[in-house]
Amino acid sequence: MFRHPLAIALSLALGLTVFAPIAEAMQQDSKPLSMREQRAKRMAELGKDKKDTKQAEQKEARYPDASRVSPDAKANPKIIKKLQELQERYEKDDMAGVIALAEEVAAMPAAGAYDKSFAYSMAGNAAADQDNQEQAAEYFGKAVEANGLDNDSHYNTMYNQAVIQFGNEKYADALATMDRFLAETKSGRPEHRGFRAGILANLERYDEAAAVYKELIASNPDDKRILMNAVASLQAADKFGDANALLEDAYGRGMLSESRELRALYVGYMNSDRWADAQKVMEEGVEKGILQPGPDLARDYQVLAQNAYIEDKIPLAIELYGRAAPMAADGEAYLNLAKVLDYAGKKAQAKEAAQKALDKGIKKPADAKTILSR
Repeated sequence: MFRHPLAIALSLALGLTVFAPIAEAMQQDSKPLSMREQRAKRMAELGKDKKDTKQAEQKEARYPDASRVSPDAKANPKIIKKLQELQERYEKDDMAGVIALAEEVAAMPAAGAYDKSFAYSMAGNAAADQDNQEQAAEYFGKAVEANGLDNDSHYNTMYNQAVIQFGNEKYADALATMDRFLAETKSGRPEHRGFRAGILANLERYDEAAAVYKELIASNPDDKRILMNAVASLQAADKFGDANALLEDAYGRGMLSESRELRALYVGYMNSDRWADAQKVMEEGVEKGILQPGPDLARDYQVLAQNAYIEDKIPLAIELYGRAAPMAADGEAYLNLAKVLDYAGKKAQAKEAAQKALDKGIKKPADAKTILSR
């Protein structure tokens, strides 16, 4: 085994680029409706606007394969004015008033399933607007269990409950809600399945998450968000080969256009001991302007340089430390460059690098001064 006479003064952990699974919280098809949309929908449900009622009937169902039979969403005539008042309070941004009145409505003996679901869903929206996410999740859950809304509203409410549970880091609860949502709606939509995979990843069930993401990629090959979440799950499961394969394909198709995406690929190469491939991707990224000079890139170049030194590729180590040093946050890269140059017998260049290390600041100035004294 080759034994170097000098120790490299670099302790640099090669961390993974992790892309947290992202739930499309409150997506266009699932978010609480805007006040204008909310009013139109509720007025249609409450029978106040015949035009909106007709449009609601003609609208295509979002969950056509749902096992649940959508109920006839109608308010109790004895309570309808209270529900209209709920809507008006919401439009006036009186969120505390919405919550108080919703509790009152839900407790009324005459309140039916629709009345309770309507009131609780409005309370959930109001709580969410007040950034009381725990309360919002509770109210959305009550709206679902009251079981009075039409299928679209019922399952959007259930989905929003899962999103809020996810945001509150109650991943087991979010998974249970999403499992119910998917079982009942039979939804195969990528955003719904991808959200479930994201929950699995946060539960550290990486193999299961990666399997879902890989299936989604097969049917959505150009969806970069799905791709990067799949990569994150595979890397977290130490399946760097599989992650690299996905990234290589995407890179070949020109999909990796951001610095963090390129870093996911070249860090994956590094973790698989594919150092030359990592260097090539980094150099192409710099050439294309995707990777910008700075301390982060400097640290990654130092990892390459350190490996080159360990493999006794001294000229390459000098080249890579030379690239890292000017853009590093401190003088440690210059010190490493000085040590490698000194080891290679390039005394004058080593002294020059050692002085730059002192000028930029290092933890052990004595190391640089030793090289300068020779």
